[in-house]
Amino acid sequence: MRIVSLLPSTTEILFALGAGDDVVGVTFECDTPAEARSRTIVSSTTLPEGLSPREIDDAVAKAVADGEDLYRLDAGALSTLDADLVVTQDLCAVCALDVSTVDDALVHLGCTADVLTIDPHTLADVLASVTTLGRATGREEAASSVVAGLRTRLDAVRARVAGRPRPRVVVLEWTDPPYAPGHWIPEMVELAGGACVLGVAGERSVRTTFEDVAAARPDLVVCAPCGYDRAGAQAQADALVGSGALPAGVLVHAVDANAMWARPGPRVVDGIEELAAVLHP
Repeated sequence: MRIVSLLPSTTEILFALGAGDDVVGVTFECDTPAEARSRTIVSSTTLPEGLSPREIDDAVAKAVADGEDLYRLDAGALSTLDADLVVTQDLCAVCALDVSTVDDALVHLGCTADVLTIDPHTLADVLASVTTLGRATGREEAASSVVAGLRTRLDAVRARVAGRPRPRVVVLEWTDPPYAPGHWIPEMVELAGGACVLGVAGERSVRTTFEDVAAARPDLVVCAPCGYDRAGAQAQADALVGSGALPAGVLVHAVDANAMWARPGPRVVDGIEELAAVLHP
């Protein structure tokens, strides 16, 4: 099987299932495992480099309002790969190519590859996507093993935090302007032994204000800007603290959002374990 993965999370899952040798095409963001960087890159972003968080938000808002794509599919590269399976999404036009763009390109190229859409909204959906990819690639047994391992780790966290006080947690999925979390992230906080006081599990992330952040009376603010690694998140956390935008004295923890929070793959469990250690050392 020849697979093109248009999501960093599904690329990680495919390699975890032992299907890495079948992956022939990836996106410019597929960086885990490192071997994925050796595959043909078939998509890139239209956003220029070096923008600040506010400039990125402005550029994204303008592109969405104008009906412009934020990602570019290299149809030429895709046509040379002779894919049997293309994995994409229809969850967030800001995060990756959506399925309609992929379908149009395949029709244009006359490609008969199967298209598999992965759209997790909850933590259960994230685990189910492992099973779905296992089924699609003939690696059901490996998928069952990966999911069982993740569930075992989640059960261990639940047991460790059970009965303990739940600190109030605000997760910022973006900092300028601030965004409260949605999808699986509120569940991550709850599983880690916290109370997610802004954002709704299973729903989209929403724009908020720092007045709302203060009104939520958080014990901890998790800085998890989508697309940023820990160093990038730390820089934004430091800027927030320095600006006085957050309540005085509140604890702030910067995470590797790109690896453990924004990508719905196996490493969200790493993020839960890390947050549990912060909330309940």
